[in-house]
Amino acid sequence: MTGEMNILPLPQTAPATTRPLVVNGDLLQLQTPMEGLITAGQTAQAEVLSLKQADQTFQLLLKVTLDSGRQTTVQATSTQPLPQGTSLAITQPSASNLAITVQQAIASSVATLTRIDTAQLPVGTLLQGKVLTSQVMPQVAGQPTVFRSMVSLLNTALSGSTLSIDSPTPLRIGTLLSALVQDTQTLKFVPLSSRQEQLAVTQQLVSQQSRQGSLDGLISVLQNLPQSDQTSSDLRAAVDKLLAGLPDVQQLSSPKGLAQALASSGLFLEAKLLTGQNPTLAPDMKGDLLKLIAQLTPGLPTNTTLGAIIAANTLAQTMPSFVRSALGMLGQVSAKPPPTSFPIPERLLQSMDGEGDLEHLLRLAAAAVSRLQSHQLSSLEQTGVTDDGRLLSTWQLEIPMRNAQDIVPLQVKFQREEAPEKEQPHERRDEREPKQQLWRVDLAFDMEPLGPLQVQAQLIKGSLSSQLWAERPYTARLIESNLAGLRERLLASGLNVGNLDCHLGTPPQGPQTRLEQRWVDETA
Repeated sequence: MTGEMNILPLPQTAPATTRPLVVNGDLLQLQTPMEGLITAGQTAQAEVLSLKQADQTFQLLLKVTLDSGRQTTVQATSTQPLPQGTSLAITQPSASNLAITVQQAIASSVATLTRIDTAQLPVGTLLQGKVLTSQVMPQVAGQPTVFRSMVSLLNTALSGSTLSIDSPTPLRIGTLLSALVQDTQTLKFVPLSSRQEQLAVTQQLVSQQSRQGSLDGLISVLQNLPQSDQTSSDLRAAVDKLLAGLPDVQQLSSPKGLAQALASSGLFLEAKLLTGQNPTLAPDMKGDLLKLIAQLTPGLPTNTTLGAIIAANTLAQTMPSFVRSALGMLGQVSAKPPPTSFPIPERLLQSMDGEGDLEHLLRLAAAAVSRLQSHQLSSLEQTGVTDDGRLLSTWQLEIPMRNAQDIVPLQVKFQREEAPEKEQPHERRDEREPKQQLWRVDLAFDMEPLGPLQVQAQLIKGSLSSQLWAERPYTARLIESNLAGLRERLLASGLNVGNLDCHLGTPPQGPQTRLEQRWVDETA
């Protein structure tokens, strides 16, 4: 979809912080009548939690706060859209209705935007949003039809705000839009074919990260799983297979062992399915977790928490198809958002009171699948074509590594950056120089007695540079004293070695985090 859309002009008579609310009859229809929700003569505060359009009416979910401080949620319908986050003062004239007395925009971030502040969002800024409502406005004689929509913004500092726009064509509810800021009152649509999948990946990544839990928490429980009537032979076999596939430090120290651990990390499960491979022929962390979930569900007691089962089944059945679909769209992704922070922070799930052992194990297994999928989606989010035409490919994963009696989660990120081909006139394809590739590797782990460590390295044209970060002073001094020996071993392996540095603390977040050698050969 291309073309221009106009932001509704700011009323000249309205203060900056409040706007009058116009609702036919000033009434909201309660979907479930509630007698005495608000005492006669009293006023309550309400906040719009969600907005959904249904034909010519709008369904609202309201959080009502009474004078006593008690809060409750109610569902209502309105003839006019009220943005999510809107604060209302309401009364109750009857059991089936709520009356609105005034709209209070408690902050600009939750009020409907009526203009773009170009100091905050300069001209050319890309806005992404989701269409919440769409209405045809009364037609003026001699004027084209205007369609009014409310759009929830999904990026920039205004994420979560609602924007009112007029457009010459109707916008389908639920559509994801991208538009460039033209001025304070005008946005220009841009085609979504290259951005829609990227936005879907970003949204799904946020959802997955809110559900994920650290792998070592699950593995610790599995290692100490007691024998009982609840642990069937099939469940025990699934647990044993998962634990047997965990590599140790010695295995990861060899190229063959490292390649095997990367292949079985779960990152490539959907890729194996796409190519017709049988994932059961070799260990796969994600596949083994899904098998564990399948064995856990039948053994749960009948009164178990239904939400845990639904969450696990959703992960096991629907998510692989989503990732499989997204994997097919890698070549269409562009205009990357800021990448997800690396490494993914540790997150442990606590056992809830009265929760059975298998139910808690199911929650841990589902959270572990979400964590692996967070890495997969982070890889998709950071894969595509950069603004300057370079092809960036990312593989981010996590390997639970045995270290004596401990399980150490090793987080790894590989990035390959390829320069665009430059075709010369009258040059044959077989005479072109091969593409130059810049490789980056990030490692993050916490191993006793060294403590948390992060490594950043990059390789181009046989030249390697690296920075190491240690959070413990003793470890930083130990690494610093061994950098000369590391340099000698790297030189002996045939590499040209650039900077090797060790720092105390953690890598800074932001655009300056990386080594910016890029395409300059420091040996030239």
